[in-house]
Amino acid sequence: MKVIYKSFGQIDYQTVSSFTLVNDNGVEVTAINYGCTITKIVVPDKNGNYENVVLGHDSLNDYLKDPYFLGAVVGRVGGRIKGGSFELDGQIYTLAKNDGNNHLHGGIKGFDKVVWDAEVMEEGVRFSYFSPDGEEGYPGNLYIQVTYTLNNNNEFTIHYAAQTDKKTLLTVTNHAYFNLSGSLKRDIVNHALTIKSDQFLELDQEYIPTGIFVDVKNTPFDFTSERIIETGIASDHPQNVLVGNGYDHPFLLKTNHDNEIVLKDPDSGRVLTIETDEAGVVVYSGNSLKTEGEFRGTPSGKHLGICLETQRMPDAIHHPHFPSIILDSDQKYSSKTVYKFGIEKE
Repeated sequence: MKVIYKSFGQIDYQTVSSFTLVNDNGVEVTAINYGCTITKIVVPDKNGNYENVVLGHDSLNDYLKDPYFLGAVVGRVGGRIKGGSFELDGQIYTLAKNDGNNHLHGGIKGFDKVVWDAEVMEEGVRFSYFSPDGEEGYPGNLYIQVTYTLNNNNEFTIHYAAQTDKKTLLTVTNHAYFNLSGSLKRDIVNHALTIKSDQFLELDQEYIPTGIFVDVKNTPFDFTSERIIETGIASDHPQNVLVGNGYDHPFLLKTNHDNEIVLKDPDSGRVLTIETDEAGVVVYSGNSLKTEGEFRGTPSGKHLGICLETQRMPDAIHHPHFPSIILDSDQKYSSKTVYKFGIEKE
């Protein structure tokens, strides 16, 4: 394993650097310390061709203008918070309404839009950030670390760790858009997805969970056996139509660290297996990717990438029956997700 360090630009006199993790198999993961953003993941296909399998840019300026949270760590709370406010111990906290009437992915300047400290390690890089009390409306001084490591089993691991001095909310995730075709040769409509989940969350007209867990059986949300993403895109199920024809839904995982999420591209033969200790995964099929702009020369477009965001349920603070996202001052936050890249056996 080696880590290649390069300059990636500056923001307000802060240096932004890129870190490329390379294992003995030639697999590469590149990230920058602006938003802990994953800019590139290079893995082989069934013919041994090494290509990038995430949406990304080559310049810092493109990331500064990016509206899609591309490859970034989002928080303090990933997903939406209804009405841009919440109550904690009798006190109401007001957040930015940066998604209609609601708060999204940590606010106007969430974790995705700040420069993190970075430390190169033996198998990767550790990013650190201090979020002061009141930042983006959240209570508590929060110290958070995000560690990226890569091993020779082609396993890329993200470990999140945090502590606060005052009760706050926290559930962070990575917002990488995967496309296993390689170098964005095709969109992801023919990717096949499997999730060990019997329930997904119903959304209202503002994409906020209603609080109702819906049985996936006999719906386009049944990924308990392999399902092509296109079936949801073409579906007339009200929940698929609601989010722009596709998926933007939280799924409750029924198992952890047990091959619970598997994404495949049949043409390239690439397989991505995701294991996590999180309660759920938000599946977002890139329904809102616009036709303007490009990703390293490939024109942007709907369904060009798919996000698999391992996290607690969005808007959990307003739904006591959801797994809690409250972090107290005597608790340590820890979350781990492993992304294993392989080739489908013929």
